[in-house]
Amino acid sequence: MPSAISIWVWFCAYLNCVGWTLSALHQLNAVGYMVALLIGFVAFGAWWKQTSGRIIPRISWRKLKRRFRRPFPLAFLILAAMAFLGGALYAPTNYDALAYRIPRVLHWLAAGQWHWIHTILPRINNRSCGIEWVSAPVIALLGTDRWLFLINFISFLLLPGLVFSMFTRLGVRRRVAWPWMWIVPTGYGYLLQAGSIGNDLFGATFALVAVDFALRANRSRRPRDFFVSLLAAALMTSAKTNNLPLLLPWAVAILPALGWMRRRTLMVLAVGAWALLASALPTLVLNFKYCGDWSGLVLETSGLKKDPVFMAGANTVLLAMENFVPPVFPLAGRWNQFADRAMPAGLGERLQQTIPWPEQLPEMQIEENAGLGFGVCVLLLASMVAAMFTGRNHPGDTRPVDRDRKWQTCVRLAPIVSLVALLTQSHMGDSSRLVIAYYAFLLPPVLVCAGHEWVVTRRWWRISAFAVFIMAAGLLVVSPPRPLFPALTLVEKLQARRPDSRGLARLREVYSVYGGRNDGFAPARALLPPDLKVLGMVTFDDPETSLWRPFGSRRIEHVCSGDTAVELKQRGIEYILVKEDVLEQFFKCPLNDWLKRMNAQVIQTMPLNLRASRGALDWYLVKLQ
Repeated sequence: MPSAISIWVWFCAYLNCVGWTLSALHQLNAVGYMVALLIGFVAFGAWWKQTSGRIIPRISWRKLKRRFRRPFPLAFLILAAMAFLGGALYAPTNYDALAYRIPRVLHWLAAGQWHWIHTILPRINNRSCGIEWVSAPVIALLGTDRWLFLINFISFLLLPGLVFSMFTRLGVRRRVAWPWMWIVPTGYGYLLQAGSIGNDLFGATFALVAVDFALRANRSRRPRDFFVSLLAAALMTSAKTNNLPLLLPWAVAILPALGWMRRRTLMVLAVGAWALLASALPTLVLNFKYCGDWSGLVLETSGLKKDPVFMAGANTVLLAMENFVPPVFPLAGRWNQFADRAMPAGLGERLQQTIPWPEQLPEMQIEENAGLGFGVCVLLLASMVAAMFTGRNHPGDTRPVDRDRKWQTCVRLAPIVSLVALLTQSHMGDSSRLVIAYYAFLLPPVLVCAGHEWVVTRRWWRISAFAVFIMAAGLLVVSPPRPLFPALTLVEKLQARRPDSRGLARLREVYSVYGGRNDGFAPARALLPPDLKVLGMVTFDDPETSLWRPFGSRRIEHVCSGDTAVELKQRGIEYILVKEDVLEQFFKCPLNDWLKRMNAQVIQTMPLNLRASRGALDWYLVKLQ
């Protein structure tokens, strides 16, 4: 297991460094990646030969077969197979990925380098690039986004071993860590992204690797573990800048190893330079260069106020609400109406000035909003209560006192400080998803209690744990992006029997929108001239990936409010796809006035339903005269 994790960390770090290097050389293309991957495989082969093949993990099929006969591992294996099946059967539909993460890679590949993209959508420029640099060679060499879900699936498979290793190194008893290592990955945020192309699970896995291998290095005193921890910490930040506060527990965990690593100064400096290039640092520097703010959030939250104490309280309440929402919540409509009526006017106004409080709780947990989830949270809460009462009559901790126990306690408590720091600064509304990397670190301070060793052996607890697995499996089956049953066909048959049912109409809309989101702009693309190489687009947060298909056939250029017709023609733009509400909101200009200013005319109007929450909106294909 450690060898497999090491290979994955070094590989992802290498691809991050390759992405920035090829960009600097203006060779970010298929040929550049072929050369870079060849060099990487040759270097890995030389390393393997030097280590006599010890770096390659040896798989004991007999041991695996024996392990997965046990109920908890078998339940995890079934969930993993279901997640893989969903990812293999369905094209990716993660909205953020289709709206800015894949498009930014396509923009870079079209230009042969990273560049600050001309757009009104800040996220396409200011977000860190960790998973993008791992995705780029797949898109460049295969010309598809179809298999990008494997990045997350590999990360998901590594979770149980990482959870067990970190828990036990932080003082959780092995008997307690064993069942929880299989339960934690059933958190809806982890499970739903296992077959997806979201980037939250990707960063969460590296966060666990960073701290676990730091703890491992302090015991083994092996430089290899130290370097894996260093690179994983870098990748944790490049995956999501929300993970930057987690550098605190990593720093506390790695601190004792700095003493004996001083004798390898040159190696530390070399791998450290590699880690800096693979981290969020290049993005932070470029953000400062182009917008004067290292985080880039000045482009997104300029109208929001800073109120750390209030934001920490509001985000904490939001986290609790979102994590305790059932996986399927038919009463969401009634709850949202009640919340709107009960919300004091002053409080609602203050929330809108500090964080974008979600308008409503979801009817179903989906990857764009899921956190640890109802099942795991309820089981954890019940376990805490049972362990607390059991602890009164349970014998105390009879394990020998570790001389490093205080340091171990500091490592356990540091993630809490990191989370509080994030909650005091975060303006984001989907808090439960954005802190996925933090959840596993918050459990050891709770599970270290001696009473849990008795709780996990109780029959009621094991039945409850399997109920968590069953709820997670049910959510995978009905998940709108990747249903594991003929959802739309079944809903249409039911709707034929009950045509007046609003619930069935809503289900049909949700499943149909998710089913077509990967290629949502196909109707617009069908209207384009077949030889069109450049298409202008007035857009903000729309899944533009569809307009690039087939990848490499055309280039999408964003049109901003200050662009003139002459400038657009100089960029090779003749046709522009326009959404009217973007013009009104960001250009402060009605469609007709903008058409007159640009000397353009509407060729075709088409309604496109790209988000089930908004319904169909009109798009206009415009031609410059």
